[in-house]
Amino acid sequence: MIEIIWDESFVRLMKKWKKRHPQLIDTIEDKLTHFVQQPFKPSLRTHQLSGPLKGYWAFSITYEYRLVFKFLSEHQVLLIDIGTHDDVY
Repeated sequence: MIEIIWDESFVRLMKKWKKRHPQLIDTIEDKLTHFVQQPFKPSLRTHQLSGPLKGYWAFSITYEYRLVFKFLSEHQVLLIDIGTHDDVY
């Protein structure tokens, strides 16, 4: 099981994102629940990033939206960014 670290900047990002996308609140909560239980579940499409984001990972919320995170340890992740593919990459 994964422990999620919510830093202040990500909490602010998430609040803004939820206000802009109220129709996706249930989806993001469902995806985070699945992620905590099984971070590499195929439906999340979890993948390692490259280039300037090397060392970071992302999973899909929907076809359009991604959540970027970093493994701090085997069982701890820090949430970094949320947005469209073009916004976060």
